[in-house]
Amino acid sequence: MDAAHHRLAPTPRPGAARAADWPWRREAFTERAQQLLERHPDELVLVLADADHFKQLNDDFGHAAGDAALASIGARLTEWAGPHGVAGRLGGDEFAALARIEPGHQALRLDHLAHLATRPVPYEDGSVLPLTVSLGAATPAAIGTSDLPTLMRAADAAMYEGKHTGTVVQARPDHTRTPSINGRRQGRPGTAARTTTRP
Repeated sequence: MDAAHHRLAPTPRPGAARAADWPWRREAFTERAQQLLERHPDELVLVLADADHFKQLNDDFGHAAGDAALASIGARLTEWAGPHGVAGRLGGDEFAALARIEPGHQALRLDHLAHLATRPVPYEDGSVLPLTVSLGAATPAAIGTSDLPTLMRAADAAMYEGKHTGTVVQARPDHTRTPSINGRRQGRPGTAARTTTRP
């Protein structure tokens, strides 16, 4: 099977969504996202998502509950991106989605995503898991480029700016100047190394 069609396929646990509902792996997501940006730069919205208080959820409810929460985030982003977009898991509790949306409808669709992403997660025996997700969005029109790493850096910085607010923060051009390491905001896990800043 072509690498671009591999999906995340964790071992199912009780309460977790089906593996088919999970988004693409990081490499496959990046490949598909770059293709979309080349073809439809004026209609695309990139969103980065990060589960809030994920360690606490794991500690309070167990790792099976954490798996269920991650599966839910992946499924909801995949649903939101739709058949003409793509969603991917970047690692840990970090996700990304790229959706084709006409500019006049983008604000409404982002507002819908904010509500969709924070719905409680159905779990075992009819119980639900609390879930909140921080979201940052970037568009080529707002940032001034269709370069995927730059858009991801801007969306990541916007997401961090709005952490725990329950809203989607839309990136500004100044978000692209956030210090980063390997395209990720300084201070995120795995970035304890040389810092770079884009002009």
